[in-house]
Amino acid sequence: MEKKYKRTLVTCALPYANGPVHIGHLAGVYVPGDIYVRYLRLKGEDVLYVCGSDEHGVPITIKAKKEGVTPQDIVDRYHKTIKDSFTGLGINFDIYSRTSSKVHEHNAAEFFRKLYDDDKFITRESEQYYDTEAKTFLADRYITGTCPKCGNPNAYGDQCEKCGSTLSPEELIDPKSALSGSAPVKKKTKHWYLPLDKYEPWLREWILEQHKEWKSNVYGQCKSWLDGGLQPRAVSRDLDWGVPLPIDGAEGKVLYVWFDAPIGYMSNTQELLPQSWEKWWKDPETRMVHFIGKDNIVFHCIVFPSMLKAYGSYILPDNVPANEFLNLEGDKISTSRNWAVWCNEYLEQFPGQEDVLRYVLCANAPETKDNDFTWKDFQTRNNSELVAILGNFVNRAVVLTGKYFGGKVPANLKPEAIDKETLDSIIPCKEAMERYLDTFHFREAQKEAMNIARIGNKYISDSEPWKVAKTDMDRAASILYTCLQICADLAIAFEPFLPFSSGKLRKMLRVGIDAGFDHRKGEGEPTVNFYRDGESAALHTVAQGESPVSDGMPVLKWDMLGSAEILAAGHELGEPELLFAKIEDSVVDAQVERLKSIKAEREAAEAAKAAAEAAKHVEPQKDEVTFDDFGRMDIRTATVLAAERVPKTDKLLKLTIDTGIDQRTIVSGIAEFYSPEDMVGKQICILANLAPRVIKGIESKGMILMAKQGDGKMRFITPAETLANGAQIS
Repeated sequence: MEKKYKRTLVTCALPYANGPVHIGHLAGVYVPGDIYVRYLRLKGEDVLYVCGSDEHGVPITIKAKKEGVTPQDIVDRYHKTIKDSFTGLGINFDIYSRTSSKVHEHNAAEFFRKLYDDDKFITRESEQYYDTEAKTFLADRYITGTCPKCGNPNAYGDQCEKCGSTLSPEELIDPKSALSGSAPVKKKTKHWYLPLDKYEPWLREWILEQHKEWKSNVYGQCKSWLDGGLQPRAVSRDLDWGVPLPIDGAEGKVLYVWFDAPIGYMSNTQELLPQSWEKWWKDPETRMVHFIGKDNIVFHCIVFPSMLKAYGSYILPDNVPANEFLNLEGDKISTSRNWAVWCNEYLEQFPGQEDVLRYVLCANAPETKDNDFTWKDFQTRNNSELVAILGNFVNRAVVLTGKYFGGKVPANLKPEAIDKETLDSIIPCKEAMERYLDTFHFREAQKEAMNIARIGNKYISDSEPWKVAKTDMDRAASILYTCLQICADLAIAFEPFLPFSSGKLRKMLRVGIDAGFDHRKGEGEPTVNFYRDGESAALHTVAQGESPVSDGMPVLKWDMLGSAEILAAGHELGEPELLFAKIEDSVVDAQVERLKSIKAEREAAEAAKAAAEAAKHVEPQKDEVTFDDFGRMDIRTATVLAAERVPKTDKLLKLTIDTGIDQRTIVSGIAEFYSPEDMVGKQICILANLAPRVIKGIESKGMILMAKQGDGKMRFITPAETLANGAQIS
């Protein structure tokens, strides 16, 4: 039997504060997490929603060095950008803090110190890459080179972003320091390690036996790691940015970011609730759920639980519903390649359409396998689902009520069986939504919410109240009464998915929504509920035990979904407004063109860089020759008098040259590099005594001296100053 908990702690992976969040982050972690929290709160459950910026780690220091600023400058900038993006998209954490806070530095250091004092670590001395010019050890991300698997010349020491392979610095071909560009050397250093191998038997029992209900992608990755055998993992790093190790003899070392970051969940909770935070982390009556991406599965399912187990007094995660990766227009999202749709830019370019992005990201959620976001699908889902189904139904119901009944819910004067059958058909949708939401299948849950809108759309189309009103106003009253109950159902069903649109709908219906306990109001056990109204989306409190009605405005709760009457006859509605607007072709075409431009610029830059690298390639030296061999070669200066293409060829030019001895013809395969116009008047060097050869019916007497680069390009060897034709080169 499933255990019942008093409360639920929900965390979302801490985003790196070295750039904005993009749709891959949103679809994989933050939109699903927000949907789940809103659902639990609608059910009246006690939930704490925690996140914050991960402000340590190598990517941040790399960006700081590139921009010539401090790491603190970088995290201050992007912490605000990320936080504002979440707020703008309706992702409302109880707290969104940061790992550079004093609270976190104290907590992380204390956590390490306790494990250190309890002899939970082992120490190892190993050789790691060191930059002799920058005089520092290099983290994996500070090392670049050629990927051994796909040949990408810009792979990192921990991953190739082109092919997605996980790498180690030792695997890179021709490794270089990202700091100085020099080749790093190996140097000994000492670090502290968490011996994960000691926790492997416990992890096998805890995950593989006790948590078979975890999503298949999560369970499968954990099993793969465990079957491969766990190894000790370093918890310290040679860096100058991070939480310093709080022990003697560890100068210049900080906590490795994978050890540091998850402690941030605890620090953020303590920052919000300094007196009662422990009940959320140490009380067995608390259920903990981590929302993460697939690249964080091993850390949240194996490493972090091992840390908590080693510490000894913390609860363990009950579920870790990780998603896979979201691609963009068929290509992997990449921050370094700017191949992304950035949340902050979307909010600027699509004002008032926050819910469209939430809806599409949920509809395409990569729940068990990678999925793809395209702008055409974005447009189609908005126009054919949000506008044509949900928005169309609500608009017809509210507008017709205003037209025929003065904007008040009409009495159910002449009900028919179809009315009850229609309302009853919503109950299976609600039950399916609960099943899917409880098991983290948000894509399917959202489909069921849209099915309620489909039910309403079909009902109003089949019932045709605009026609019935001409002959039977009592029957029209019952039809619109039923439609408005479905509208209220939709305000509940879509609250987790489309909070802004649900707010607009609540404003039209003049109702509030139960938003659960407000943990931002103070310490101790929550004593009040709070709800959002539809007028201003402001928060209002309702004392426990009181009726969920304030100033005559009903407050919607999850258990009201599918009930026979939510809006009473005579309830006055607000002014109708469109929930969604159609997105035109030009809007999405502009976004597609922007991506094409980014891709073209990137490919051109990559081609130029590859060509520059290829040009550096030097062919090995040929076999030795004697001075006499060289002396038999008659190399002279000459000037091109005339030039023309050799017919029916792509590469050959026929050149007439003045050698100082005579005028002669040379046929040369340089047409792909030089036009005839480029050649006339050019002084060149030739091998004058090369035996004549007939090429395409033309006698060629001699050979032009050229230099060939590694990229295949050829260039003339010319004198540094103009010389008389026939001058010998020796």
